[in-house]
Amino acid sequence: MSNENFKFISFESGLERIAHARKELGLTEQNTTVLTSRDPFAQRIRESLSIRKLPAGFQKWQLPFALTGKGAQFFISVAQAGAGVEEHLHEEGDGIRVIVSGSIEYAGLELTAGDWMFIPQNVPYAFNAGKYGATMFYCYACCCVPN
Repeated sequence: MSNENFKFISFESGLERIAHARKELGLTEQNTTVLTSRDPFAQRIRESLSIRKLPAGFQKWQLPFALTGKGAQFFISVAQAGAGVEEHLHEEGDGIRVIVSGSIEYAGLELTAGDWMFIPQNVPYAFNAGKYGATMFYCYACCCVPN
């Protein structure tokens, strides 16, 4: 499968998305205060940072912060049972996926809660959510937002 269906915005554009969403909510500059998913703004910023162009059966949102230094951006994704992501790759950087609940099937393996997978830059992969769906946490040295 061609990577054409999975063209992503740049890492810098992902940082701009975060900055824009934070500014709309009147949040201070990044990395000056502790943030939690239970903060009063959390639901609004989740909606603002939702990813729209996804395969059927997926919901995904970007978290409102990034690591400084070499940089990483973070995402949460929820997949319905059997939902799949076609083969694609990340041209801009490596990534890691941690299964929070449920499971995914990758290359004949079932990865369940607590399992993880490292995805090297430019290495194609695909997966399907297991029979109960999956919730996943992602950390990317790129920006996994479809263009």
